[in-house]
Amino acid sequence: MDDQSTSPVENDLHTRLHAMETKAKRMRNQRNSLSDEAKSAAEKRDGLQSQARETMDTVKEKMEEQKAIRAKATIHKNRRDEIQIRIKELIGKSKGRRDDGKNSRSVVIQLAETESEIANIEDRIMTDGGLSLEKENQFLKKLKTLKSRRVKLLPSVEEHSIIKLDLKDLDGSILTLKAEADAEHQAMLEAHEQADKIWEEIKPMFEERDFLRSEGDRYHALFVAKRKAADEVHSNLMELYSEVDEIKKELKSNEDEQKQSIEEYNYLAKQLLTSPVDSEEFANELAERLISSGEITLGGTGAEKSNQRKKNSLGRKSSRRNIPARRGR
Repeated sequence: MDDQSTSPVENDLHTRLHAMETKAKRMRNQRNSLSDEAKSAAEKRDGLQSQARETMDTVKEKMEEQKAIRAKATIHKNRRDEIQIRIKELIGKSKGRRDDGKNSRSVVIQLAETESEIANIEDRIMTDGGLSLEKENQFLKKLKTLKSRRVKLLPSVEEHSIIKLDLKDLDGSILTLKAEADAEHQAMLEAHEQADKIWEEIKPMFEERDFLRSEGDRYHALFVAKRKAADEVHSNLMELYSEVDEIKKELKSNEDEQKQSIEEYNYLAKQLLTSPVDSEEFANELAERLISSGEITLGGTGAEKSNQRKKNSLGRKSSRRNIPARRGR
């Protein structure tokens, strides 16, 4: 249908529809741009978080290594301290101080004393031919007790790698223990030094981890902001689409009404052409139906002129069909 036959309401609807479609296109571009920015921020965030996790995995490995070395240092320290206790005990023995309280004596001293006593009893039994049977049985009974005690003490001494002492040579035993204590102390210092070096390697990794986490948080905040903005534009776009659909429905309804009017007009025109007009009432009724359908208007509009042309054409066709004149009443 041409512009002359389009009503002002329809013109307004078309104008609004064009403006809305232009706005919708702009909003789609804006939403897509925001979505792309959100996606880019998310990718950068994920990359930074992945690097932070890799850094922390390395830190954990280094810390486990450092922990194991610190544990070795502790073992060396405990051995050194244990040996120093033995040294003090031996120095006390060498000066004639003797503490019979077994709870205050170390397992090394107890083991050394036990083995010394076992050796003395065995030597006595082997060399003293004047022992009575009763006395010999007493020695054997005591020997059994001492050996049982030695069995109990040996695991503790071996567990701490403690040197067995010769109580007959206290000065030599003291020197041996001092050398062993110095070796354990040196091993402890070397272990701590190694652990400290690992810590120096770890410290920058913590700084790197903190930086990566901070940057990851920054890009996450950017992602959230861009995603929120994109969602808001999308929501507004959906509302605009709803308005566009309403206008399209209204235009379609108007178009359907116009199409129906044209069909009715064609039907009435066909009736006029194919049926003889025998009465003035029928002609008047036909005209009224055309006017009420909107195909003929009064006032000289373009639509009226178009309809008038159609009526003139119909009149000419009717005359050519030699419609008989209506009889007077």
